[in-house]
Amino acid sequence: MTRIQLEHAIRAACDIAKDTDLLIFGSQAILGTYPNPPETLTTSIEVDVQPKNKPENTDMVDGSLGELSLFHKTHGFYVHGVSIESATLPAGWNERTVPVSDPKWTDGHTGHCLEVHDLAASKLAANREKDRLFVSTLLRERLIDCRHLLSRVDELPIDSPQKMRLGEWVRMTAEDLGVN
Repeated sequence: MTRIQLEHAIRAACDIAKDTDLLIFGSQAILGTYPNPPETLTTSIEVDVQPKNKPENTDMVDGSLGELSLFHKTHGFYVHGVSIESATLPAGWNERTVPVSDPKWTDGHTGHCLEVHDLAASKLAANREKDRLFVSTLLRERLIDCRHLLSRVDELPIDSPQKMRLGEWVRMTAEDLGVN
């Protein structure tokens, strides 16, 4: 997915949801902080969103723009309407989102993308191989700071043993990659 595709998704999802703002919290939220990240971080053809002011319209977005929809078939990517509550996010994430708005592409609508360290912590909490690869790429490319990520892991609403395991993974991965 590209930044222009993300902006198209913002406009379309806001129009469907009858909302001016979206929360963007899947891997493609990277496009908020880094409009042109390494290609390996933008291979997904879906963007996870929830209307910010009208969360009750999330299913409308998924039904109209989701996987296998006419939108998906036409544009080659889709908008996955999903509750933000499905993600495990660090405390205070909503105060750090990165706004994406462009008069040409978003038509006055705004996508609020997770800040990159919040995104990385959320990916680690999901504990899937593809998410660990995503975070290790962020570390290797120096798009996130190890210490900053560790503090966000500490802010996740998960138990202490899980925080310790994730913190150890971050430290070991950063050491293996030669980054701090």
